[in-house]
Amino acid sequence: MQSINFMKNFFLLIVLSSLIHFSYAQTMIPLYAGNIANSKPCAVQEKIPAEGRVAGITKPMLFAYLPLKKDSLKTAVIICPGGGYSRLAIDHEGFKVAEGLNKKGIAAFVLKYRNPIDSACVVNKELVALEDAQQALMLVRSKAAELDINSQNVGMMGFSAGGHLTSTIATHFGNNALLRPDFIILGYPVISFQDSLMHKGSRENMLGKNAMKEKIDLYSNELQVTANTPPAFIMHAADDKTVKVQNSILFYLALLQNKVPAELHLFQAGGHGFGLLNKAEPSPWMENVFLWMKANQFMKGNLL
Repeated sequence: MQSINFMKNFFLLIVLSSLIHFSYAQTMIPLYAGNIANSKPCAVQEKIPAEGRVAGITKPMLFAYLPLKKDSLKTAVIICPGGGYSRLAIDHEGFKVAEGLNKKGIAAFVLKYRNPIDSACVVNKELVALEDAQQALMLVRSKAAELDINSQNVGMMGFSAGGHLTSTIATHFGNNALLRPDFIILGYPVISFQDSLMHKGSRENMLGKNAMKEKIDLYSNELQVTANTPPAFIMHAADDKTVKVQNSILFYLALLQNKVPAELHLFQAGGHGFGLLNKAEPSPWMENVFLWMKANQFMKGNLL
């Protein structure tokens, strides 16, 4: 049975490699060395539905992209692809973003996290994605010397529901400094679970169809910002019909109110889920991210 499962996993990896721009990933790092936290046996099988997306994740991991020449500050970014907490758009919101960061000398780690929709595989679906993100942050920091990165300059980046996950880890770390990213980058993020702003799929997949008001408020991250929330760069298109642009605006205003350094870039058009390239208004928006990172001393831009 073990050999059959091994062959299935090996075949899946080959298929993933052929469908996705995977050649730049230098290392695959299991997120948990032993037993996987918050998990239980299930029949769910990992699959790739279409267009570089992956679903049914039961074995979370990091794909490490390490640049040949690093920025002198040895910055690292953990990337959380979106997918409504049901799957991951791991290609254009993950691997391609990591390649773009590498070109600027920044180490990148694409997080293949478990989704709460796969509730048969987890004990607590509300916490499973957050626990994987927290584990990823601690793991990258613990391997800083081995990976030649600065453990005090590790940011997180998230798109859509991955933006909700990133803003959650940035506002729900309590007093544990190891669980606080040094900065965050959000692309058309889900922020709020309030009825007027929510992305219905993300909220229902995480909290269920009859979520309690206290849970809705807890994971409406515009309500959870404090003065200790890490600095943020936020990008969104005003005509986004999937995740309302007010998600980003309200989060930005909360950051301003708490005197947290933040920058907000709004496109007039672009819709949702465009990744690195907004075809409606072609511009390399990531260049603005790099300028913001330099201004806040998260990178210097002088490759060694």
